[in-house]
Amino acid sequence: MSEARRVRRSWSDAQKREIVAASLEPGASVSVIARRYDVNTNLLFIWRRLYRDGLLAEPGAGGPSLLPITITGEQAEKHEKPSSVASDAGRVEIELPRGYRIRVDAGIDGKALRRIVDALERR
Repeated sequence: MSEARRVRRSWSDAQKREIVAASLEPGASVSVIARRYDVNTNLLFIWRRLYRDGLLAEPGAGGPSLLPITITGEQAEKHEKPSSVASDAGRVEIELPRGYRIRVDAGIDGKALRRIVDALERR
């Protein structure tokens, strides 16, 4: 009786990004997504880490970039100048559950902001 050989499947970066995106949808289960795409769950977790670290970027994407952000605590807010309100037009402030606050300009790249929020949530 002959043994069946396993064929090692190759995934393009575009396919990996598609699968990772499906796994990042709100309420998505990584194991369910892995089964849907016939991918090993551990492999999907590796792809998610690569994506989070900017190593699974789309072609032409500049890769990870540094963005100006301001993280302030309650103490720093007490010392802000009142005139700073006028210069904050077009800015968004995001408060995370762990007490971090992020202020970004309205034109921020959504993917870059997602990486920042993910990094702060892991702290």
